[in-house]
Amino acid sequence: MDLGRTRDLWARDLDALAQEAGDYRGWFKIQIAGPWTLAAGVELHRGDKAVADAGACRDIVESLAAGLVEHLAVVGRALPYADLVVQLDEPSLPAVLRGGVRTASGFGQLDALEEPVVEAGLRTVLEAAGQAPTIVHCCASDLPIELVRRTGPTALSLDLSLTFAQDEMGVAIEAGTGLLLGVVPGTDSHLPKPLSTADRLRSWWRRLGFDPEELPGAVSLTPTCGLAGASPAYASVCMAHLHAAGRELAAG
Repeated sequence: MDLGRTRDLWARDLDALAQEAGDYRGWFKIQIAGPWTLAAGVELHRGDKAVADAGACRDIVESLAAGLVEHLAVVGRALPYADLVVQLDEPSLPAVLRGGVRTASGFGQLDALEEPVVEAGLRTVLEAAGQAPTIVHCCASDLPIELVRRTGPTALSLDLSLTFAQDEMGVAIEAGTGLLLGVVPGTDSHLPKPLSTADRLRSWWRRLGFDPEELPGAVSLTPTCGLAGASPAYASVCMAHLHAAGRELAAG
């Protein structure tokens, strides 16, 4: 019953999307939970998280990849002129790797998964996007940047206020991996001047040892973790701020 209701609502959303934006031209982002965040959150019938069961993890990876292929095709038919981009949200990926996912009781932690297993699963889902650009987003400071980079995303989406391994970040940048950097809060806050945001980003870029002239082409500015929790008024101000800070970067 729940599945049927969900399919009905999804069909209505697609009809509304096609009606309102059927002739839209430009980037259109599809955003899904990544395989390891799903595995860390979905519970099996016996109460354990799916990440504790190798077979369940394989099922999630394969099902998500197949579902993404279908999802892209359906949205592509609704928006025939749009350029689709796929974002995988993986906030739980670091916890899966370090053994930080809680057991059903909440008193223990599940065993860590091996890096090759996590890498292979993430790569499988990313490859299902086909020719669409892909983004992996994570709001944790201990994201294994090098592991994620090897899976082949077009870009990484990270919170600039967190600390990352500078050597891994440098390798990713040199390899041509794009960066979507969260530089302002995603919920209602007081924002600095756009020039201050641009200067902060330039300082970070210099610490990595890169030419400041390369910065505008390598980085896109975003709020941290999206704007789902923001008021409409703040969302508008935030996006205007990011555009202005981007212009400051481009101006040098």
